[in-house]
Amino acid sequence: MRNHFLLILTAMAATVTLAPLPAAAQSIRRTPDGKPDFSGVWAGPAFSHKAGPGDTDSPSPTRFNPRNYADLFRPGGKELFYHQWTGDLRHDDPQAVCLPVGFPRIILSPYSQQWIQTPQNVVVLYEYMHFFRVIPTDGRPHDRDLELTWIGDSVGKWEGDTLVIDTIGLKEWPFAGDEPGREESGGVKTVPYHSDALHVIERLRYTDATTAAYQITIDDPKIFTKPWSQEFQMKLHPTWKIFEFVCEENNRCEAGKCRDADVQK
Repeated sequence: MRNHFLLILTAMAATVTLAPLPAAAQSIRRTPDGKPDFSGVWAGPAFSHKAGPGDTDSPSPTRFNPRNYADLFRPGGKELFYHQWTGDLRHDDPQAVCLPVGFPRIILSPYSQQWIQTPQNVVVLYEYMHFFRVIPTDGRPHDRDLELTWIGDSVGKWEGDTLVIDTIGLKEWPFAGDEPGREESGGVKTVPYHSDALHVIERLRYTDATTAAYQITIDDPKIFTKPWSQEFQMKLHPTWKIFEFVCEENNRCEAGKCRDADVQK
């Protein structure tokens, strides 16, 4: 009887051990320590993700959908979010005069980004304006007494096969929401801004060998009553590389006043 019971346990263990992994989990690249390997050059959310001949992918302008947050403004939050258009692009659309695009707006720029993964960090190199992020992935907390910056302080951790990145310490800066220059009621032009309390959570996981689901959660307690999220995709392009990008070559606006010919195309 005892031997029969042991045989059953052995068979059950073999069944568990030999159970096949889901197809997506089998097909993705992994590092020697078993983590999903996100290294490579990616087309971020602002692409169509319809691969054409020669591993091409077309840019597709992308923004956070206002429907996700339209009903979430706290009292006074809408006024903090929608800054009145001034005519000075250093305020209205700073990237047009080569000031930093900032985070999270850079996520939605239609340029490639290269991810470099080590056992300790993930490094993200953005082609647009050559911003970069060095993200420790050991689950450490944020540093104390952070200086506010355009790219913020990012720390990461693993939840199974999902990479979770947490970012705080961001300057108040234009947000990738409604198009700058939108008209509020009364015909007043505005530009969306996030506050210096912004907290961003990114969640990245493979859905097949070259596609990643990319969820971004926005938590800005000075503006919104609760966090909200939006789902995107990223596409890995094995033949791509990031190119030189020199915004300053087009920095010809004086005192923030740009003509059409001055703004970077």
